Amino acid sequence: MPDNIVAGGVSVDTRHWIGGRRVASSETFTDVSPIDGGTIGEISRGTALEAAAAVAAAKAAFPAWAATSRAERARILHAIADGVEKRIEELSIVETTDNGALLRSHRRGVIPRVAHNFRFFADWLLKLEHEDFETRGHTNHVSWDPAGPSVLITPWNAPLMLATWKVAPALAAGNTVVLKPAEWSPLTASLLADIAAEAGLPAGVLNVIQGYGSEIGDALTSHPDVRRISFTGSVPTAKRIAESAAGNLTPLSLELGGKSPLLVFADADLDLAVDLAVEQYDNAGQVCLAATRFLVEESVAEEFTRRFVEKAARLTQGDPRDETTDIGPNIHPRQLEKIDAFVQRALAAGARAVIGGHRKDTQYYAPTLLTDVAQDSEIVQEEVFGPVLTLQTFSTEEEAVRLANDTRFGLAATLATGDAERAERVTEQLVAGTVWVNCFFVRDLQAPFGGSRHSGVGREGGTWSFDFYCDVKNTVTAPNGGKNHG
Repeated sequence: MPDNIVAGGVSVDTRHWIGGRRVASSETFTDVSPIDGGTIGEISRGTALEAAAAVAAAKAAFPAWAATSRAERARILHAIADGVEKRIEELSIVETTDNGALLRSHRRGVIPRVAHNFRFFADWLLKLEHEDFETRGHTNHVSWDPAGPSVLITPWNAPLMLATWKVAPALAAGNTVVLKPAEWSPLTASLLADIAAEAGLPAGVLNVIQGYGSEIGDALTSHPDVRRISFTGSVPTAKRIAESAAGNLTPLSLELGGKSPLLVFADADLDLAVDLAVEQYDNAGQVCLAATRFLVEESVAEEFTRRFVEKAARLTQGDPRDETTDIGPNIHPRQLEKIDAFVQRALAAGARAVIGGHRKDTQYYAPTLLTDVAQDSEIVQEEVFGPVLTLQTFSTEEEAVRLANDTRFGLAATLATGDAERAERVTEQLVAGTVWVNCFFVRDLQAPFGGSRHSGVGREGGTWSFDFYCDVKNTVTAPNGGKNHG
């Protein structure tokens, strides 16, 4: 097969990146664009052999990279960010071609955020410290030691941004990396390897291996030389990774699914609440943080629904390369089938589609809002990961909190209210890693990010990322060099 394919007019190498060089596999898998279902090209399909080679390369490169000064690591991360910024247009069009998200979003926010990820963790590294403290005259000094080769397994809904949420802190921490991108959207990970090499990242510090998780996942996550594993994706896959890592007691960071609520109280600014609600269709509903369950106080539910339907009707669904498009396609025909199956089962069980409830064609699912859904129903309890929302009502604050917390997930929650005291009361009771009050998707890298319950294990962001990717050490020193002055 050819070593390169062209995606959106941009040449992308289809081979793995291992030990500072391109490595091809004998087998391939087909990468398909969700925009029209057309084939983009054939991608090297990794095996356990390539997985072992990638880990070996990361292990070999680790001692020198771990010994590299903080200042030099930070300089290289900034150089990677420079490379990303020079190629924003190329990265944006490749990402849109590969995963179907809006081109305007990639250009204006998502890909610039990739560069920011590297800059943030480069800068945070340089100020990472814990104030020394005394214990009976002894000095305690906390330090962060690089842990070792890290396997990072990333999802398809925001491929490069979510990958670099992990790659940037892992590299900043002094770890070497094996990145396994999702097989439905592998292309920008390959471009990242090129950018990192051009920025001067030493060979073997970043490795990229492509393929199916079912074929190479265990070879990566069970490898005895892997010191950290970070995964973003589904709960069932996370359980398999945890089982695989258990034999070596490899520490895990897991950012998993969500079934997050949007609580709308009668005292809320309804226009704001509706804006927040319609925003949940972002990226065709393929956002783990999305508030897919609307919980609306009974007295305003009818008016909220009316305004929501009016605003949702103004959304434009279509080609994500068009500046006027608001909702693009879903990632893959299999995902579309999964979404539709959820909706059809819900309708058969008695749910009512206020809008949508059907496919538009083989790539696009109509934005959907379902009512008359039971709290214990599948559509309320399970993550759909598509443009499908539900609406339930409540009559008291206590009922709102109970419904909000009544799933196995706990990734995020959004609250619309005009009462500051109520906001404080309710947020204290919500089970969620992130709570937004009268806003949505405000995300700062210095804040902790992660989920509760089945939504994840651990936190990413700021010092929390370094705590995970490092072995945190405390050194205790006796006073006066340990001399006994009796």
